[in-house]
Amino acid sequence: MGSPPLPGIPRGLDASRRSFLIPSHACPQGVTDSEKRIHNLTAENEGLKQSLGVAQGLLQQLVSASAQSPAPVAKENEGLRARVQQLEATLQQKVEELMCLEVQMDRLQWRKEEEVRHLDERLRGLQLSLEAHKNQPPEVQYITKTVEVDSARTLQGLAEAEERNRALMAQLSSQAERCQQLTEQLQNSDEVAAGLRHKISAYEAEIAGLQQDLVREINQLEARKEEAVREASRCSEQHLQQLREQLAGVRQRLDALQPLLRGMKSDYNSLRGQVHSFADCYEAALGEARRQMCSALDEASHANHLLQGRYQREVLLRKKCQEQLLELKGNIRVLCRLKPLTSTDRQEGEAGATVGADPADDGCVTACYKGKERTFKVDKVFLPQAAQEEVFQEIEPLVMSCLNGYNVCIFAYGQTGSGKTYTMEGVPDNPGINQRALQALCREMEAKEGAWKYTVSLSMVEIYNEAIRDLLAKDPQEKLDIKLNPDGSGQLHVPGLTSVEVRSFREIKKMLSLGKRNRVTSSTNMNERSSRSHALLTVTITSTELSSGTKVTGKLNLVDLAGSERVWKSGAQGERLKEAQNINRSLLALGEVIQALRAKQAHVPFRNSKLTYLLQDSLGKGSKTVMMVQISPLEKNVGESICSLKFAQRVCKVELGPASRRIDASAQRDV
Repeated sequence: MGSPPLPGIPRGLDASRRSFLIPSHACPQGVTDSEKRIHNLTAENEGLKQSLGVAQGLLQQLVSASAQSPAPVAKENEGLRARVQQLEATLQQKVEELMCLEVQMDRLQWRKEEEVRHLDERLRGLQLSLEAHKNQPPEVQYITKTVEVDSARTLQGLAEAEERNRALMAQLSSQAERCQQLTEQLQNSDEVAAGLRHKISAYEAEIAGLQQDLVREINQLEARKEEAVREASRCSEQHLQQLREQLAGVRQRLDALQPLLRGMKSDYNSLRGQVHSFADCYEAALGEARRQMCSALDEASHANHLLQGRYQREVLLRKKCQEQLLELKGNIRVLCRLKPLTSTDRQEGEAGATVGADPADDGCVTACYKGKERTFKVDKVFLPQAAQEEVFQEIEPLVMSCLNGYNVCIFAYGQTGSGKTYTMEGVPDNPGINQRALQALCREMEAKEGAWKYTVSLSMVEIYNEAIRDLLAKDPQEKLDIKLNPDGSGQLHVPGLTSVEVRSFREIKKMLSLGKRNRVTSSTNMNERSSRSHALLTVTITSTELSSGTKVTGKLNLVDLAGSERVWKSGAQGERLKEAQNINRSLLALGEVIQALRAKQAHVPFRNSKLTYLLQDSLGKGSKTVMMVQISPLEKNVGESICSLKFAQRVCKVELGPASRRIDASAQRDV
């Protein structure tokens, strides 16, 4: 393997280049030391390749010999093969590095010898020029003397010759310095070549060590393979001996079981005959038992249907009697509605409900709080899946009694975000109690149009921060007050309140939309759109019977109370904090009124709040009142839910007395 040609020198001049680039003392017989080293390394490389080929052949023989040996020997063979491949890759990499270093060394040595040769030629030329100048001293002296005597031009030429002489001397000194530098560079190149030779020796030693490691690992692998073969042979012999012993035991047991098997076969034949005779008897008995069971099931089913019918009649009768009793007592009816879980609650992981209804009793609510389960009794509980129509059907009879001259009040109570506004107002495609009640009244009035004449007036107010605002007025910000009616009836009225007479359900919907736009709402941590005021929709219906002239006046109050809230939980600040404080204060006053009515106290504190003062007609004697308590079943709201259910139980026990009609006596006298 020869060294590659240097850049800038033709391949055909390779032999002549070696003859004049390398000194004669370093390349006897026309061969350089580098070429000798490369030749030796090439021979060693070929030897290493042959050794690796022999090692690979041995490895293949070991792999074929240990194909049936245990798994660890196969794994070691794989590791040894990977090691041999790694050694081959390492050897190839080091040979390539050595070749690169040789090429670089030859290239550097050639360049340095070229520079030395050019400098020698330049130095010889300068020396010849200097000797030529030195050989003319008499002429110079003569010319100098002649110039001194004869001509100034000759003197100028002498000065120029001296200047050239000085320049030549300077060039000579610089060339000498350059020669010294090249000599030093040549010495450095020799040192680099010595280092490269040292690296080559290290590589050779490492290759020899790797060969020794390879031989050692092959010997170890042979020893492990022989040990594994001996161990496998020993285990196989032991296992074979055990199998022989087990086979002898099985044969002994078979010899002992043959007489027993013959006896069992005879017993089986006798039993088989008995089974055939028993099957006929069994089929007959089974058919008779089936007929008796079917007859008994039919009788039990008929009796069960009779009992269920009786139970349903008893439940309806009991409920009717209870409603009549409550109507005679004038109790406030309390309905409870559980709010369904929204998509936001499910996304936040609030799927666990701690408040639920008893499936066997539609008037029972259970709540788990602080590890204890509590039960609350109300008139009816609506499950989360209950529709708006189902809720309205429960209170529709009370709403319709307004046409007969009764005062009816329906108000929604509960914490903020529990669904009060949804129950009372609903949404456009699924309206709530307000629109359904007014629509039912309009249908009933249209059905009795030939026998009765009706006059309907509607007003809407809200109590915001203990101030009454007219929601149907042109300026809803105007604050109103509650006064006694000057007609001496003792009823309350609000002077200046807008009362709009409506003639159709379409006009009613326009008024409801106007009042909804003027109502104060805001966003809190508990509810994205929270009502910040108590809204009161009052419908006054005057009914006149055309045949007798009897005139009755009924009033329907539909109240959407603002939600009770804990300030630290709702995050109310500034104006929201003031609103929350006034809401909680008015609801506290409502609780005090309920407590006084329940205890039948002589003085009921209606005037403690604008809310209770405005609801005095609805919570007073002779009225029909329904409270719709809204409950959030989420665990995070269980504290507020317990408070609402406690308040609902207190309201259930309030007796307002029998409901009374408001009949206009003067109209009867006129008739």
